[in-house]
Amino acid sequence: MHQLQHFFSDYLLFSSIILEFKQFTQSRTIEQNCLTMCIAAFIWQAHPLYPFLLLQNRDEYHNRPTKALAWWDVDGCEILGGRDEVAGGTWLACSRQGRVAFLTNVLELHPRPDAKTRGDLPLLFLESTKSPMEFAEQLATDAHQYNGFNLIVADIPSKSMVYISNRPKGEPINIQQVSPGLHVLSNAKLDSPWHKAQRLGKGFKQMLNRYGKNEVNVKEMVEKLMKDKVKADKSKLPGICALDMEFNLSSIFVEMDTPLGLYGTRSTAAMTVGAGGEVSFYDKYLEKGVWFERTVNYHIQKLK
Repeated sequence: MHQLQHFFSDYLLFSSIILEFKQFTQSRTIEQNCLTMCIAAFIWQAHPLYPFLLLQNRDEYHNRPTKALAWWDVDGCEILGGRDEVAGGTWLACSRQGRVAFLTNVLELHPRPDAKTRGDLPLLFLESTKSPMEFAEQLATDAHQYNGFNLIVADIPSKSMVYISNRPKGEPINIQQVSPGLHVLSNAKLDSPWHKAQRLGKGFKQMLNRYGKNEVNVKEMVEKLMKDKVKADKSKLPGICALDMEFNLSSIFVEMDTPLGLYGTRSTAAMTVGAGGEVSFYDKYLEKGVWFERTVNYHIQKLK
């Protein structure tokens, strides 16, 4: 009898340890998924000087290994962008042929642990020779293998831009041509009226109006728009993750402490494409607690 009681005591202790471990790993997964963010504002085919102008913040853990903006080779395709050294993908990149791709994640709970890395999606487009729409239609067959994403792919020379999302779950893949104009992409559908998206869109429009038909100062835009730490009213949060977490993520520029380390805006990119095919890619990025800047300029190569 004593041995039986001892057995049940050990069993209950073991069960409680297993339960605590499951809760811990689930909370880590939920936190990691809810924290994988980004926000972008851009104007497409609606500016007198710039067929395309983009601002984007990348939010990530400060201790996640990342390579800064540079040219790199992907299966023989030369692309320009930053690189996640953990999964090998990117959140924003472009090619010498005038193809551009950028990505944000959809805020959601319960991600698939076996899902493909979303950072590969921009690379797949940049390596491809398909038009944005052809690429989107091809991706639709495999989109369910990824956790929630928003992907924009563009071919500047052909003036084609397409938005692709695999959320909401259970619905057909969302594929749409992006209309000329000003757009904001956060962590719901394109142009969703989230606080940070509306705030960035309004500020972006005001600054563009102030510049008028003159050249824009992307560094000024980065400083005035992308460092904004104003948070949303808690009553206007989407209610997907924990309230405190959503509140901390509701500003354009994010910074917060988490059990897994410092998290927040790691880099801000500004990309302009001029009417003559001149591309300027500015990146302000955080490395070991210090902010650095880098700008790469090039001309879009015409296909022979």
